[in-house]
Amino acid sequence: LPLGFLWGVGSSAYQTEGAWDKDGKGPSIWDVFTHKKGTVFRNETGDSACDGYYKVKNDIQLLKELKVNHYSFSISWPRIMPTGIRTEQLNEKGIQFYNDTINSLLENNITPIVSLYHWDLPQALQEKYGGWQNISMINYFNDYANLCFEKFGDRVKHWITFSNPWAVAEKGYETGEHAPGLKLSGCGAYKAAHHIIKSHAEVWHSYNNTWRSEQQGMVGISLTSAWGEPIDPYDQTDREAAERYIQFHLGWFANPIYRGDYPEVMKNYVGRKSTQQGLGTSRLPTFSGQEKTYIKGTSDFLGIGHFTARYVVQKSFPLLPVPSYKTDGDLAELVDPNWPAPGPNWLYSVPWGFRRLLNFIKTQYGNPLIYVTENGVSDKAECTQLCDEWRIEYLKGYINEILKALKDGVNVKGYTAWSLLDKFEWDKGFSERFGFYHIDFKSKNKTRYPKASVEYYKKIISANGFPNAREVENWHQKAMDTCATTHQLLATDSLVTHMEMVTEIALPILFMLSILISIVLLIFYLQNHS
Repeated sequence: LPLGFLWGVGSSAYQTEGAWDKDGKGPSIWDVFTHKKGTVFRNETGDSACDGYYKVKNDIQLLKELKVNHYSFSISWPRIMPTGIRTEQLNEKGIQFYNDTINSLLENNITPIVSLYHWDLPQALQEKYGGWQNISMINYFNDYANLCFEKFGDRVKHWITFSNPWAVAEKGYETGEHAPGLKLSGCGAYKAAHHIIKSHAEVWHSYNNTWRSEQQGMVGISLTSAWGEPIDPYDQTDREAAERYIQFHLGWFANPIYRGDYPEVMKNYVGRKSTQQGLGTSRLPTFSGQEKTYIKGTSDFLGIGHFTARYVVQKSFPLLPVPSYKTDGDLAELVDPNWPAPGPNWLYSVPWGFRRLLNFIKTQYGNPLIYVTENGVSDKAECTQLCDEWRIEYLKGYINEILKALKDGVNVKGYTAWSLLDKFEWDKGFSERFGFYHIDFKSKNKTRYPKASVEYYKKIISANGFPNAREVENWHQKAMDTCATTHQLLATDSLVTHMEMVTEIALPILFMLSILISIVLLIFYLQNHS
């Protein structure tokens, strides 16, 4: 890859930090959501997650081991601002935690790329105002962002306002699969997204007007999207359906930021369906002329999260009594049964879709500066899998497509593999594992164990790409050889952990039994004696 290309890994606060109620942190919507039974697989929570709050220095050593240039992580809004409102309360211990994290990264020559929002809204703002349904979030988020610029901006030069806002809007306010769990079908997601886009623009302008000249940093947004391929590329309706798929995912947020308004196809489809449903106005909100001008151009770089692809076909839905974002686009998603699917049923490995998505961005948005902010694959097997050959193949395939996109002229400057650690995967709990490092979440120590992909990714970073086919095959073999040794270590540690758990349970029981036996014997003795 080009000289100076940046290699990194990522994580997010709620998924890794734990310490959900420690050192003055306020509750987030995810704390409250996961504490309700039935919202998360096996009723698991991120209360302790990876214990990342207590293991920062250990995890930075893992980053050094990987030889990455940068680490992408998020700040927990309620950890530094417990109620979400700056004038009410600041948590100095939370601020110190992120100061220490940033300083440790820089001491080890690792660049911090910091996301201001990776889904953990302060619960107080959800309760008081309805979260992202309320326009007041714009000012509260701007206050929070300015606090971060003030406290950390002298050292942080890459800021992401929102990580994957599509999931915040659609899963949080449309389907209710994610926190805050609201099912405002057909309206909630559009309204939340509208306020998120305005909030992003407000924060970009704040940085531009107040901090940029002094701090010389960049502010962008990270958008996650799959690629949509027409099931029949020669069929006009399928080609249009595939285009709509991208516009209803990526374009929903990127189009206002790069072109000043929602995609025309979104406005047309949602507007027409709203009219058919007897509504006086479209369920998709509108930007005023002034807002369009204010929002357009508010991104110094575009962060892209990408995991998979879909075939797309035209599908007309009947007029439903309850409107839905899912049916507004009049399309259906399909997958090829031959696509590799090593983990969950949504994540198929389709590397060629990545190059096409990157070229779409180049064409649609004027070839912006791109950082790949999330790309990776999970496993979903119940047994421990350290020899993650499918992750090695996934990395090779997707990074190779970035190389092709660069030759196409796409302006990609960095790659962030997702993720450093196995971690809490939202409504899937700990059942999906994206990490380069395995964690036994049942153990007290939450020890990190390297998977085979660690060795492989290190080689890619050191070579800044792929030198030749034979050497890459050697990397693969050496990586697979290392995992056998790690498996033995993990097996030994697991046995020790199991013995400790048995001891913790057995000793109190034996102690109680011995007391009961002693009492019975004493009673028996006293009765005989009398």
